[in-house]
Amino acid sequence: MNALVIIDIQYDFLPGGALAVNHGDEIVPTINELQATYDLVVATQDWHPKGHKSFYTSHPNKKAFEVISLNGLDQVLWPEHCIQGTKGAELVPELLTNSIEAIFRKGMDKEIDSYSGFFDNGRKKSTGMADYLKGRGVTEVAVCGVAADYCVYYTANDALDLGFKASIIEKASKPIDLERYERIKLDFQLKGGIII
Repeated sequence: MNALVIIDIQYDFLPGGALAVNHGDEIVPTINELQATYDLVVATQDWHPKGHKSFYTSHPNKKAFEVISLNGLDQVLWPEHCIQGTKGAELVPELLTNSIEAIFRKGMDKEIDSYSGFFDNGRKKSTGMADYLKGRGVTEVAVCGVAADYCVYYTANDALDLGFKASIIEKASKPIDLERYERIKLDFQLKGGIII
């Protein structure tokens, strides 16, 4: 059984949002079309509490996109985004959600960021998505959404580690940094991941 995992199609990640991915809105119609071709569809939603430690505003004298060490992990300091209960954290209405069976929220622990839909960045806590997919008999996972070089990549990479056959759907994903994406895409393929 195969599953489509839709990553973070939220206001703050699309043009006009607090951490917008260029042309991120252009992939939504493609994601909508893809949903009918998978046995199961799930999604993730970035869902940060106010004052999350991944926000540069939580660190005096730091600027957006600086990298610091946070609890032993490298952390990019992001603009405030996807704060729980705000419009920026909502899934956009253009995304068809009738086929989405479950939505997994991530980034809720104030002390650690969470790029992957499966785990936080330190792999200390699981979102429960792996158990959910395995419980439904899923063996193959196709990942799409934003951003291709962060949350899409980390989710697909963790899917491989968890024993799923995993792919990234390029026509339904957009990166923040194209050069970074091209580099990590090769790592993903060398590990056995598929680029569609």
